[in-house]
Amino acid sequence: MAFATLIGNCLIILGLFFATLGVLGIYRFDHFYSRALAASKVDTVGYMTALIGICFKEGFSSFTFKVAAILIITLLINPLVTHSVVRSAYISGYKPRKEQP
Repeated sequence: MAFATLIGNCLIILGLFFATLGVLGIYRFDHFYSRALAASKVDTVGYMTALIGICFKEGFSSFTFKVAAILIITLLINPLVTHSVVRSAYISGYKPRKEQP
């Protein structure tokens, strides 16, 4: 097994681990804003780490350039989409419920 394949496998497993923790965070948090933060981290950290692992496994090819383009687009768009969704909820007056004792 080549070193790049080993690094790729480790990054893919790490990305799946981050995604699993993020999904658990979505269920753990009570409010919309906290859940939106957890969901954006799943997209940004888990998804991108797994795609970087795929790039390492595939080596230097045209496929790697396509995945790198997807990574760059994802890196630019995910925070903007999350911000716009949370901002629209804030502007529309969404307020989290008060916790009951």
